[in-house]
Amino acid sequence: MLKFSKLQIFFTFGLVFLGLLFAAPNFLNESQRESLPGFLPSGTINLGLDLQGGSYLLLKVDTDKVVNDRLTSVSRDMRVQFRRDRAAGREPITTRAIRTDGETGIVRIVLRNPDQMEEALKRARAATRVTGIAGGPQRYRVDGSGSELTITLEDAARREYGLEAVRDSIEVVRRRIDPAGNKEVSIQPQGADRIVVQVPGDDDPEALKEIINRTGQLSFHAADFSIQPPVVQDWSLIEVNEETGCREVGGLPPGRMLREFSDEEQGGNILLVEEAVINGSEVSDASSGINSDGAGFQINFTFDASGSRKFAKYTRENLQQTFAIVLDCKVISAPTIQSAITGGSGRITGNFSAEEASRVSTLIRSGALPAPLQTIEQRSVSSTLGKDSIEAGRRAVIVGFIAVIFYMFISYGRFGLYANIALIVNILLIAGFLSLFGSTLTLPGIAGIVLTIGMAVDANVLIFERIREELKSGKGPIQAVEIGFEKARSAIIDANITTFIAAFIMFFMGAGPVSGFAVTLA
Repeated sequence: MLKFSKLQIFFTFGLVFLGLLFAAPNFLNESQRESLPGFLPSGTINLGLDLQGGSYLLLKVDTDKVVNDRLTSVSRDMRVQFRRDRAAGREPITTRAIRTDGETGIVRIVLRNPDQMEEALKRARAATRVTGIAGGPQRYRVDGSGSELTITLEDAARREYGLEAVRDSIEVVRRRIDPAGNKEVSIQPQGADRIVVQVPGDDDPEALKEIINRTGQLSFHAADFSIQPPVVQDWSLIEVNEETGCREVGGLPPGRMLREFSDEEQGGNILLVEEAVINGSEVSDASSGINSDGAGFQINFTFDASGSRKFAKYTRENLQQTFAIVLDCKVISAPTIQSAITGGSGRITGNFSAEEASRVSTLIRSGALPAPLQTIEQRSVSSTLGKDSIEAGRRAVIVGFIAVIFYMFISYGRFGLYANIALIVNILLIAGFLSLFGSTLTLPGIAGIVLTIGMAVDANVLIFERIREELKSGKGPIQAVEIGFEKARSAIIDANITTFIAAFIMFFMGAGPVSGFAVTLA
């Protein structure tokens, strides 16, 4: 005979209660939700871009620049490898030219003395051997003939660098758009070098582009006051260096660069040592806060272990020296080192507004984009379309819901009534699940709910039809019910498992609308 333990009954009713509790805020207005006690859930289902409107961007990652940067890095490494190393007993290898070709992925090195080719090949292979793809081939192939040595980027490595740049760009874009992690943004790769960005509720794609395309390149440099630098009246007339992305003034001593101050009130420019003391990649965190004097805002930052050591060593050895902090080719602060800073943290003070301090700290925290992003398509989705979609989806859910309830009651009577109660609970559990996990409901997600309404009674139909068959064969009501549940169980479990597997695959393999459909189906 069918019998349910107290534990089963408690678990079932407890689960239903929690589902209703998390679903309840969706039926309250904003003021009612704000008045709820803190221990009660107040989250609601988030509406996707197709339901509440927002901004849509299709971005292209400049993977060619990533390849060029890699080849440029190899060129620099080879110059270091070819230098004299007295400690290792190595003589210098002299070259006529070192050229990089991004299109073919080749670094060409012309030696002055062809007799040094064997040693050059040995050093080049040693330098590129550590850059193999994990579990795959080497990233570079080194060849040499006569006086020309070539280092070729393999096709597999080119693809790997491109995919890596797309993955890193997605992460940086996500941190810039949603630094707190509480927005329902959708950032997905599309093809080999494109990214789709969807931000529900944001109807200004131009402002979104401005946030995304800031490069966020942070570095710390020593100032050089040994010579009088040239004065630049109009920086817009200075040509931009494609490699650095900054406006570079010519005629400076080797290893020096001229940078303007970002603060217009401070104005002017300053000569800096080109090689950074610390890079932005060594900053682990950044935040905005109020200045110690209570006037204006400052930016607080913390270094990682490597950055902390470098920062402590440099500040200890360069007291009373100017230390410039450069963000996106402009000096945002140039303080004088008063004492050694060994705590691994620092602050940038200045005439920052609250908004500017927050924006700069977000840029520092999110890091630099690995490659430039080009906007292929942008559009603002009207919220009117969302209202129409919500209304159409609501009608579809209501019509489908009423039709299923009516059919079940007509076909199975009292048993159909039980199934209808379970169906209502099922829909509320879906709403509670979406609210609990902050999932985004899209138009395909509504389609998933409509499909779920039809599928949810499938188990009941299997059980009820099996019970009818047993009653017709002369079984008693209790025995027929017991057999009906027992015989239908395996088919119900199989159907639910296969549906869940399909939803699981759609969620992780699909993107955007497919994922939204998979969530509600699961």
